[in-house]
Amino acid sequence: MRFLSIARKTSTLHTFVPARRGFSVSSIVTREFHPTPTDEQGPLVGIRVLDLTRVLAGPYCTMMLGDLGAEIIKIEHPKGDDTRAWGPPYAQSVHDLGDGVEGESAYFLCANRNKKSVTVNMKSEDGQRMLHDLVKKCDVLVENYLPGKLAEMGMGYEQLKEINPKLIYASITGYGQTGPYAKRPGYDVIIEAEAGLMHITGEQDGEPVKVGVAITGLYTHSAILAALIKRGVSGKGQWIDCSLIESQVASLVNIASNYLIGGREAKRMGTSHPSIVPYQVLPTKDSFVMIGAGNDGQFGKLCRRMGLDSLAEDANYRSNSDRVKNRSKLIGLLTQRLTEEPTEFWLDKLTGAGFPFAPINNIQQTFDHPQLVARGLVQEVEHERVGKIKLVGPPVKYSGFKTDIRLPPPVLGAHTQEVLEQVLGYSTEEIQRLRRTKAVGS
Repeated sequence: MRFLSIARKTSTLHTFVPARRGFSVSSIVTREFHPTPTDEQGPLVGIRVLDLTRVLAGPYCTMMLGDLGAEIIKIEHPKGDDTRAWGPPYAQSVHDLGDGVEGESAYFLCANRNKKSVTVNMKSEDGQRMLHDLVKKCDVLVENYLPGKLAEMGMGYEQLKEINPKLIYASITGYGQTGPYAKRPGYDVIIEAEAGLMHITGEQDGEPVKVGVAITGLYTHSAILAALIKRGVSGKGQWIDCSLIESQVASLVNIASNYLIGGREAKRMGTSHPSIVPYQVLPTKDSFVMIGAGNDGQFGKLCRRMGLDSLAEDANYRSNSDRVKNRSKLIGLLTQRLTEEPTEFWLDKLTGAGFPFAPINNIQQTFDHPQLVARGLVQEVEHERVGKIKLVGPPVKYSGFKTDIRLPPPVLGAHTQEVLEQVLGYSTEEIQRLRRTKAVGS
């Protein structure tokens, strides 16, 4: 698909639209906003996002949009996002801002870079009026309230599309906007239990366990990008309905297909794979190693490096289907050989063999990994309260522009004054009135 860049004077929105016959440039509404992005800037420079999300899935989604250059205005209750209080650990203050806060939650810091924090009482009439004014200035709104909750405060999609027909309104909920479970609250770990992931996670004879970290938010991010491209063609916004339960089930991939196509119920298998052998963690003399021989050629290379050449020619293990059928016996033979030597021996022995393998690193070893160090994934930024902090930076690299941390995770309400003045154009008197009525935080 080719993209036509519609460039305008520096005070207007820059929109990318697919070049197609019959497309009218007039279908893009011009409005006061940011300068058009240069080739070196992220593709979402000029896009403004109103972020009404809390906790993790929503904030992670909007953070990724911010990494691509979008301006993210994070709306928080005057007491702040729930995760500001989730700790320890906390990054301890080195600068006293006079608000009695001693530090910043590591949990909050992980998902809120490249954002501006504005504190608003969304239940007050003045607060709602201010948010309506912001909606007029925004391209995208992302929220993760229970269905119908924002509509009660005048912030539902049907209400806001009357204010801004081009608004892309993304809702992240546990169960979606419709259906018998729509009104139920849902956290990632609850959905993991209900959507099958916990059933397949854990050792074969052990209890079900949760995945170590939450994994949702990515679907909403890509849906917003798709909706922005669609709006460039149609000139219209839309409502994105993204549920944790559907995202989770979609993430079951081959496990889901095995059931839907083959009627095969899944079970917990530890680190092993239902359709590939060997493809799992195996013990060594002093710890463990993960080995993935995904095809017959790789299995032969593994056998030769381990000094088990005869296994590659054994009729019981010659093909992957043979190895799956005789899984238990083969894993026993591999384990017997691996436990004769320590992990470092095997890491050296298997290097360059032509199949993937890895040690089981702890978190310190992960961040000391020479590949991650060389790629510069961890970035250091200066935080207003806690000084220098290290954050996991954007994981994707582009040849045409650089993704970086332009703004550290914000102190609560740090940008309220800036947004009211510079984005909304409110007068000093109006801002003072909003503070007196507690429609916005101090």
